[in-house]
Amino acid sequence: MFPPRQIAGALRIIHFGRGLYTEFSSVGARLRGLGNRVEYASHWNGKGTPMKFGGIHLMGLPRPWTSESERTLLNNALEIAELSDQCGFDYVWGTEHHFLEEYSHASAPEIFLAACSQRTKNIRLAHGIIQTPPQINHPARIAERIAVLDLISNGRVEFGMGSGATTTELGGFLVPQEEKKAMQIEGMRVAVRMLVEDPFTGFEGKYVKVPPRNLVPKPLQKPHPPLWMACSRRESIIDAARLGLGALTFAFVSAAEARQWVKDYYATIENECEPLGYAVNPNFAIATPFLCDNDQKRAETAAVANYGFFVYAMGHYSFFGEHRPGKTDIWKEYTTNPKEPVSPEFIAQACVGTPEKLRQTLREYEDAGIDQVIAVRQVGRLSLDQQCDSLRLFSQEVMPEFKERDMANAPARADRRARISEKAMARKPKMQQSWGDAVIPSAGRH
Repeated sequence: MFPPRQIAGALRIIHFGRGLYTEFSSVGARLRGLGNRVEYASHWNGKGTPMKFGGIHLMGLPRPWTSESERTLLNNALEIAELSDQCGFDYVWGTEHHFLEEYSHASAPEIFLAACSQRTKNIRLAHGIIQTPPQINHPARIAERIAVLDLISNGRVEFGMGSGATTTELGGFLVPQEEKKAMQIEGMRVAVRMLVEDPFTGFEGKYVKVPPRNLVPKPLQKPHPPLWMACSRRESIIDAARLGLGALTFAFVSAAEARQWVKDYYATIENECEPLGYAVNPNFAIATPFLCDNDQKRAETAAVANYGFFVYAMGHYSFFGEHRPGKTDIWKEYTTNPKEPVSPEFIAQACVGTPEKLRQTLREYEDAGIDQVIAVRQVGRLSLDQQCDSLRLFSQEVMPEFKERDMANAPARADRRARISEKAMARKPKMQQSWGDAVIPSAGRH
């Protein structure tokens, strides 16, 4: 059996960045007028309903492939995102991975989310995550893409950061494992400043140097879109809270296990947070296998096979695999001669089964204080019909109860958010300008 500890480790290492430490910075006099004001466009709808349900697109694509496989994969992702918006889901999350054949073909989430922006009306468009080490994504390019996406979506963007994990992925950009966290934080710090400062006053760090420039355009949401951090264990959740970031967790844990994480997160963000950004985002989201079906056994069988491959592929890249780019067939190995069998135990505590089963599981998550449950999508060989049928059934039979309850709780959540924001922003350190006013002489060749 694949030990639960190793399953958890695979989930933590492959998909999301781990514990983080950062230095904080703020702009000078130009930003002091912002105070504690938070203007996140469209973060609340007209009725005041807090955000609750999301879906993250892993874009897994097991072999064998045809010339149409990847186009079909992307088109299916857009179909699911559009249906999610119609069904009342609140977030669509796009992840970023590179070179992870079969496990995740999600290499350009900014393009996917931009396409989603033109096929949806209300759903939040969330980066979960952008790999922010400067050798992977330069912070100026990150900020530009975030700002433009926020404008063309009418202020629906969420900005999550991570770093990648495995040698296959990080090594492709020559990012050292031992320095990825520091690189991630430095890149994120600069990108956020560039979204806000007018003009950006420059930065000279260990991993990136950016001279004074004024980034255009600026995002619609002020001071910037809500910020998130990928988390995989308690330590990184606490780090997210200390930075004033939403905690985007991707460890398959029960509601009982998550309860203490949520408690610690909210205690820390209220009492210890020194914000990385210029507004805080008190939010705790948890991703889970997700499949709603009127037949419990059928749902579990499909989930074990397909989410099992998801876990196995993580293990391949993290623990036991020897990957030959363009040649290794992970699906064939998984289905015929797996190096490590995958235990189905993690499905029992997930959102898999009948509407009543999901209702019960979600009530437990809700009672634990979780703000958003994120359905993990496009894994293994789950078909488009399976995923769309699951969405429709869930939205008809399960979602309304939680929407009604969230609406009733909206004033209390708004009060908590305001209280946390006021305390946290008062602790944000001030930054001295490092470059002063910049004058750039005209020069160039055409």
